[in-house]
Amino acid sequence: MRAGSESLDENLFNRPPLSETVRRQLLFLARQSIADALFRTVTAPFVAVDSAARFKSGAFVTLYEDEKLRGCIGMVEALENLPLVVMEMAMAAATRDPRFEAVAPDELVKLEIEISVLSKLHPIESPEEIEIGKHGVLLRADGHQGLLLPQVATSAGWAAEELLSATCRKASLPKDRWQKPDCETFIFSAEIFAEADFRDA
Repeated sequence: MRAGSESLDENLFNRPPLSETVRRQLLFLARQSIADALFRTVTAPFVAVDSAARFKSGAFVTLYEDEKLRGCIGMVEALENLPLVVMEMAMAAATRDPRFEAVAPDELVKLEIEISVLSKLHPIESPEEIEIGKHGVLLRADGHQGLLLPQVATSAGWAAEELLSATCRKASLPKDRWQKPDCETFIFSAEIFAEADFRDA
């Protein structure tokens, strides 16, 4: 595991949290983008998103159906503004996740959408720097890369070293590869919000 050179910021974000309005807009954009992909329409580019969301950021869009994972694709570091990343990742999660068949049009109403907006990456040198439930992990070694979002470790009940081992497996690496000094390991935070958050609001 390679040492980091910068001090660890409290939350790894260099911006204020997204407002409820922006979160709602991004979720609506994600759903419209999926609908456009499934029905070959062009609604999504015209969905209004507040200017507060127009910053460059990585993001993942996760789809669930009957509480089971139905697709998840993201971009770790982006050169595009967040709304465009959300739009592209939503369409990709629905149609290009290699683990699943593409979402069928009649499944759209059954989907639950979750968005994870990522912070900057921070290199770490020790598992003790990982706060379960707050940090996700990105690991690179031997031409492979693996990433697990913060909510994965919480759901699985993992400790930090278990999270690192699982990230190695995600990268098709030996589970103890994170212990080698030439392995690049990063943590990040994520703002995570879902359609279910606003269902009764």
